[in-house]
Amino acid sequence: MKIAIVTGATKGMGREFLRELDKHLNDAEEIWAIGRTASTADLPKTMCRIRRIDADLTDETGITYLKKLLEDIDPKVKCLVNSAGFGKVGAFSDLDINVQKDMVRLNDNALMEVTYEVLPYMLNGGYIINLASSAAFLPQQNFAVYAATKAFVLSFSRALMHELKDRHISVTAVCPGPVETDFFKVAESNGKSFRLKKYVMAKPDKVVKKAVLDALSRKERSIYSLPMQMFDLLCKVLPHKLILDIYERLI
Repeated sequence: MKIAIVTGATKGMGREFLRELDKHLNDAEEIWAIGRTASTADLPKTMCRIRRIDADLTDETGITYLKKLLEDIDPKVKCLVNSAGFGKVGAFSDLDINVQKDMVRLNDNALMEVTYEVLPYMLNGGYIINLASSAAFLPQQNFAVYAATKAFVLSFSRALMHELKDRHISVTAVCPGPVETDFFKVAESNGKSFRLKKYVMAKPDKVVKKAVLDALSRKERSIYSLPMQMFDLLCKVLPHKLILDIYERLI
C-alpha cells in the first residue's frame, strides 16, 4: 500500500499539507494524519484517504505506536511531512524549562525519530518535507530555543538530502517567516510578542503550495515571499551580531 505521512496534521501548516498532498499524490491509497488524540477528530471529513493516527510525538509511546503500525502494515511511503512543532517567545531564563524541553522534543527529537522509523519504508524517489523556519537563518534573542531547534532542522535536512541521494529521496526544508496560523497564539501566550510579524505575515496555503512544488522539484530549501528571501540573503552576507543588534532595536 502506497501512503503519505503528515505529522502535526490536525491544524495550521499540517492541515494545509494534508489538503495540498491530497491534490498531488493521486497514487497514494492513504494519507496518515498524525496528531494528538483530542484534535484528530477535527480533520476534514471530505478527504476519504485520511487515516487518523492518535499519537503524542513528545512521548516515546507515540513513536513506538507509529513504529508498530509501520511494521504491521509494511506500507510504501511516497512522502513524509514533518510539520509538528511549536515555539514560545520570551527570554530563555524567564520561560518554563519544561516547556522549552518539550519544544526540543517535538521540533527536533520527534522529527528525527519519525524520519528514522519511516525511512526503511520510503520508496526510492520519494520526498521528505521538514518544516523549519526563517528563524533557522540566525540566532534570535527572546526566541533562542525555538530558533536553535529550527537551525537543527535545516542542518539535518541538508545533510540527509546528500545521504539519501543514491535512493533519489529528496529532503526539502521549508523556511517560512510568520504565517497566519495558531502558532503565535501559543508562542505569545505569555504576553511577549513580535511587533514586526504583521508586516511579513503569509497565508499558510500559499506557503504550503510552494513547499510542495519545491519538494516535487527536489529543492533543498523552500522560502516563501521576497522579504524572507531577502532576509536569508542578509543573514549570509552580514555579521549576525549586526543583524541581532538591529533586530533588538526594531522589536
